[in-house]
Amino acid sequence: LTSGFSQELKPKFDELDPLSPSKAAFYSAVFPGAGQIFNKKYWKIPIVYTANGTSIYSYDFNQKKYWSYRNAYKSRKAGNSDDEYQNLILDDNRLLDGAKFHKKNRDLSMVFIVGFYILNILDANIDSHLKQYNVNETLTLRPYIENGSSTKSNSIGFSLNLSF
Repeated sequence: LTSGFSQELKPKFDELDPLSPSKAAFYSAVFPGAGQIFNKKYWKIPIVYTANGTSIYSYDFNQKKYWSYRNAYKSRKAGNSDDEYQNLILDDNRLLDGAKFHKKNRDLSMVFIVGFYILNILDANIDSHLKQYNVNETLTLRPYIENGSSTKSNSIGFSLNLSF
């Protein structure tokens, strides 16, 4: 009964598409999340967009703050006293520190954007490969305990069986 049930779920060799992993990776490269749709793993799409969206938001936020601190510093060096940090930050070097801080975080956000984009492509490709992986009863891994003829030769181990 169980072997007939598992036979229905296994794709036949002729039904496998060797280009499926490449298609999934291409779709994800063109439009993030499309490879997950191709693989019918719809639950991964919110994860892809949350990771990319958070990274893009962080990049945008830090870019704006970097320009804000930078422009305030340049304005003060030009002799103006009307920047947005006039009553908050009195030392010009603190403006430079703020600009450096947000520039570093902006650059780190770009690393995360690229990293999550690449992870999206890899996930689609690997998932498509694993869909074609054949798992059936011909390969088994079973633990065993062997009792020897003497009382001192007991052994514990695993056996790997492959039947054709």
